[in-house]
Amino acid sequence: MVKTDRDQIRVFAGRASRDLAESICAYMNVPLGQGHTDMFPDGELIVKIDEDVRGRDCYVVLSTHHPVNANLMELLIYIDCLRRASARRITAVVPYFGYARQDRKDEGRVPITAKLVANMLTAAGANRVITIDLHAAQIQGFFDIPVDHLVAAPVIIEHIESIRDQLGDIVLVSPDVGNVKTANAFATQLGGDLAIIDKRRKSGTEIESANLIGDVKGKTVLMVDDQVSTAGTMCGAAQMVMEYGATDVIAACSHPVLVGLAMERIQSSPISQLITTDTIPCGLRCEPIQEKLVVLSVAELLGEAISRIHENRSVSSLFKPGNSSKR
Repeated sequence: MVKTDRDQIRVFAGRASRDLAESICAYMNVPLGQGHTDMFPDGELIVKIDEDVRGRDCYVVLSTHHPVNANLMELLIYIDCLRRASARRITAVVPYFGYARQDRKDEGRVPITAKLVANMLTAAGANRVITIDLHAAQIQGFFDIPVDHLVAAPVIIEHIESIRDQLGDIVLVSPDVGNVKTANAFATQLGGDLAIIDKRRKSGTEIESANLIGDVKGKTVLMVDDQVSTAGTMCGAAQMVMEYGATDVIAACSHPVLVGLAMERIQSSPISQLITTDTIPCGLRCEPIQEKLVVLSVAELLGEAISRIHENRSVSSLFKPGNSSKR
């Protein structure tokens, strides 16, 4: 628990991230900021701050997950509301940053929506952004304001180390080539071998995992990624390593996006455990995979970062050597 000047700091919660915000406040020993969001009958949102924030250091906690546009709009309105209420500094705490996969033009006549979202947050009045495990680390450069890019790896590694004796020989498997740096960082921290799956994409919706580079026979496979969305890549990779002789498969990700057929795929896959965090709330939607799900909290990580920013202390010292973001 950290000591923080209660009179100058305010942490507010968007509707979709209230539980996480409450946990952050509990760690920081500060009350949750008084504000609420209502919806008009036509779907428009209105945010109301129910306390004085003039001259205060304000933080808005809200992940822009599904429904992405509604959560993003609420975040923008919250920031604008605080700016017009004369907050001294406004920090958008976005544990899961939506639209991060649209970070470049990979074909003609497509947008770079991650840059657009960065512009919108800045235009709304954000002075700073805190986020966790961006899908592409270079998105930090899309902002003209400071960005604190945290990683959930220490939280996940701490849990895995607590059950390390139960796993036997482990091998870290990257489910695609783009995630090799992250898998290698985990392998270094946990003392396991490294294997890579060469993933070939048939189309925008079909993925074929073609080749395995490395040895998994007789070992527990730990697969890590920044997020699991439809779970097609992860479950396909899990099936493949089992065919190559793996004894068990444990998957880990920072963001449990889990949309489309994800629940059905994970439930019927060889994955025995999915370790993830509360950057996106699981709740009842994850009930079909409850027996396989382990949800860790990033509240202390975010609470410590917020406290250090408020007190003008280093945030970079939160990172451990070897942690690396995808791409």
